[in-house]
Amino acid sequence: MSQSPAAKRYAEALFQLAQKNNAVDAVSTDMAEIKKVLEENKELMVLLDSPKITAEQKRQMFDTLFAGAQTIVLNALKVILDKGRIHELPAIVDAFMTLSYDASGAAEAVVYSTTTLTEDELTRISSTFAKKVGKEKLHITNKIDPSLLGGIKVQVGNLIYDSTVATKLESLKRTLIG
Repeated sequence: MSQSPAAKRYAEALFQLAQKNNAVDAVSTDMAEIKKVLEENKELMVLLDSPKITAEQKRQMFDTLFAGAQTIVLNALKVILDKGRIHELPAIVDAFMTLSYDASGAAEAVVYSTTTLTEDELTRISSTFAKKVGKEKLHITNKIDPSLLGGIKVQVGNLIYDSTVATKLESLKRTLIG
C-alpha cells in the first residue's frame, strides 16, 4: 500500500508518543487489532468515511469498537477523525506497524501456502527468512493459495522468495520451450 506523507507523520507522532509513555508494545498490539478489524470488515472504512454519520457518532463507534484499547490509541483515532484523515487510517496503521517492527528488529511477512501452516513451521520460516533480510524475527501472516500446488512463497516487504511447485513448473516449461 502506498503511504502518503500525512499517514507517515501521524504514524511517527503516535510512535513517538507510545515511546514517551513506554507503551510501544501495548499500542502495537492495539494497532495490529485495528488492522485486523479493518481487513475483516471492509464496510467499516466506508462507514467511517461516510459524511452521513456525524463525527460524534464516529467517536462513539471508536469507543465501542476499541473499548479495551490504550487511551493513546483512542485519542489518536479521534484526532485522525477530527483532522479529516480517517480515509488514511489503514495507511497510518501500516506505517505505525512498520516503525514498531523496525524498532524491535522485526519485519512483517506474508507466507503463501496451499494449507494452513503450523506454529512450528511458521517459527522455522521466521527464523530462516529473518536472517536473509537482516532482521531478528518476522511477524508472519499465513495466506492460503491453492493455485500454488505445493511449496511456499514468502514476501517480506518488496522481496519475494518463491519456492512453489507452480513456479518451478513454469520455469521448467520455459526451459523446455525456449
